[in-house]
Amino acid sequence: MTVLRGLEVVDQAPGRASIRRATRETSVAVDLTLAGSGVAEVVTGIGALDHLLTSFAHHGLFDVRIAANGDLQVDEHHTVEDVALVLGAAFDAALGDRAGRTRFGDAVVPMDESLASVAVDVGGRPYAVVELPFRSDRVGGLPTQLVEHALEALARGGGLTIYVRGTGRNDHHLAEAAFKALGRAMRAACEQDPRRTDVPSTKGGSG
Repeated sequence: MTVLRGLEVVDQAPGRASIRRATRETSVAVDLTLAGSGVAEVVTGIGALDHLLTSFAHHGLFDVRIAANGDLQVDEHHTVEDVALVLGAAFDAALGDRAGRTRFGDAVVPMDESLASVAVDVGGRPYAVVELPFRSDRVGGLPTQLVEHALEALARGGGLTIYVRGTGRNDHHLAEAAFKALGRAMRAACEQDPRRTDVPSTKGGSG
């Protein structure tokens, strides 16, 4: 289980987790079901982040409820980071020891002139490589530099390897294509493999 200060596991079962975390900067609650239907309720106070996470859940067929209150009077940084960390922790808890999971997934998603490709490993190795050439400073109320930071925090919180590469001229399209592709890649990686009952690692555990 990911170690985060203030983290509380409210509910945990195979394929499902409810996580809460409160700090002086933010309060975040995440409920996650892996084998869902793509229903998302996301309220973070940052509209563009809500939109991206909703697209992620919809295309990953995850049922997700996220409620966050953060110090947006300072800036968006703490809220974006902590939402991603707690969402990652929910994936970590829902996946458990990863036994029977496919582990790896990838997807390529176009959106008009933009194209994003994502590869993921949910096997417990936290690392992120993000190559998204944004042209402006913000997408709505979300600073574009925090898109990379969110993906890094998601990887750290969930024990995930995330590789994201994209191209495009419209920053909204580029960010949305990336999160849609992430959802599809994560869906593939989290699926149960009918031919596997053990942990998908030659080490005999995650990693």
